[in-house]
Amino acid sequence: MNLALFDFDGTITEQDTYTKFLFYVTPKRRLIITLLLASPFIALYKLGLLKPSKTRPLLSRIVFWNSSVADITRLARSFSEQYLPSVIRAEALAKIEWHKAQGDEVYVVSASLGPYISCWCLSKDIKWVCSELETKNNKLTGRYVSGDCSLENKVSAIKRQVNLSDFKTIYAYGDTAEDMPMLALAHEKYFNWQRVID
Repeated sequence: MNLALFDFDGTITEQDTYTKFLFYVTPKRRLIITLLLASPFIALYKLGLLKPSKTRPLLSRIVFWNSSVADITRLARSFSEQYLPSVIRAEALAKIEWHKAQGDEVYVVSASLGPYISCWCLSKDIKWVCSELETKNNKLTGRYVSGDCSLENKVSAIKRQVNLSDFKTIYAYGDTAEDMPMLALAHEKYFNWQRVID
């Protein structure tokens, strides 16, 4: 059996879905406060002084703190069903289906969030590794369970779930520098849908 690892935002999708999801789940009455609290981090990110891997956990903490797990789960299902189909790349779906037809194990490995990544992956009958939000007493704390699932943390998250030595060939697909450590695991790697020859 082979293993196929797909980044989500920018690889399977045509654009960022993490930020879209934050706006999707934030009630209008909370949005202004959220933007005020988040504006220093957003400014630093825009200036290139705060990396995406540091920005996402800060924004998630502000947006999801004390949110109902049930409410976010419901909104994530709606987001997955109503919005995601509009930004999914046809070539990505075709490649996922090709791997499944070969009998390969397919994973989405993403810094995006568990509530909607899990919904989408379940609908496609594939597995996932992503940034997961901490829950306490049916509420979200806004913290990540095992950190932002990017860079080397992607590799660590994969290895927690998958024994790489079980697979004859590993394929990996990504589109940014945050995916490079994951691509380094692969025998056959694709960056922006172009094969990378070592």
